[in-house]
Formats: sequence, structure tokens, C-alpha cells
Amino acid sequence: MYAIVEIAGQQFKVVQDQKLFVHRLTDREGSKVSFDKVFLLDDGKKVSIGAPAITGASVEAKVVSHLKGDKVIVFKKKRRKGYRVKNGHRQALTELVIEKIQASRTKTKKAVEPANAKKETKAAQAEKKVATQKAASVKVISKTDKKDFTSMTVAQLKSEAKTKGIEGISSMKKADLIKALNK
Repeated sequence: MYAIVEIAGQQFKVVQDQKLFVHRLTDREGSKVSFDKVFLLDDGKKVSIGAPAITGASVEAKVVSHLKGDKVIVFKKKRRKGYRVKNGHRQALTELVIEKIQASRTKTKKAVEPANAKKETKAAQAEKKVATQKAASVKVISKTDKKDFTSMTVAQLKSEAKTKGIEGISSMKKADLIKALNK
């Protein structure tokens, strides 16, 4: 089982009993830490993908030590100019050991369809679409049912136009969408 989890602003692929070096955490050495931003879980049989994170899933780790990383040396030189600068730094790191990956109450992005669910044929889908369009065109809107479309965003207007069955909305501007919705 492995998981992709966000720790200290970075994403890591973690497995149980794995040692991991991350950016410095404020927790003490020997303390246990839990990370809730789990983006992907794979238990060998099923892969769960979060939208954006999987609710209820967590990764528990133990802080082994805080240490300084390897020294990185930055040397700059411009030839024939006498310019030489030597700089460097050591990154502050925390060593973690992944103790447990919990996958309780996971919700995946896609809902699983029942095995005996019947799929509609294209003809049945077309008939259903025509019936909804006829019902939408027959429906009479009173003045109290009209909405104020001027305060809505283009995305909201397009979703309203979709529900009313208006075609060609992808190329319409806001003014055109308001006109079409007010008809």
C-alpha cells in the first residue's frame, strides 16, 4: 500500500516503514505527526483518488530527528573581471519514519455504478433529450419567475442556458446569453 501525501508544502509518495527527509517541521523529536492531505491511495486492489484530497484518510509518521542537510556551495565567477563569490547554505531537514497509512471512510472521485445497471441506447437518450426540450419550450415563465441575469457570471449564465436547452452557448458572449435567456 502506498499514498501520495502533502507534507510541509511538498508532495511525497510514501510507503509504510519508509524513512523520509522533509523540510523542517516544528514538532519535537520522538513525537508523532499526522498528515490529512492524502491525494491518492493504492492498496494493491483499488486506487482511490481525491478531489482534491481524500476525506478520512491520513498518514501517521514519527519524527526521528532534526538535522542539517548536505552543504550546497554556490560559486559565481566572471572571467577576466576579477569577480568571484563563494556562497553556500545547509537546508534544515526533518527525518520522518512513516508508521501507518489509514484509509478509513475513503470517498473516491468517481461513483461506482452497480453491475446490473442498464445502459441507455443512443436512441433512448435522444428521445429523452427531445422530450425535455419540448417540456422546456412549453413551460411559460411568469414575470415573478424571471431572474436577474445581469449580476450572474458567464459560467452561471451558461449553466442556466444548458438547463433551458439553449444551443450554441459556447460561442456566446454575456450579452447574447442574457438575451437568449430572457426570451
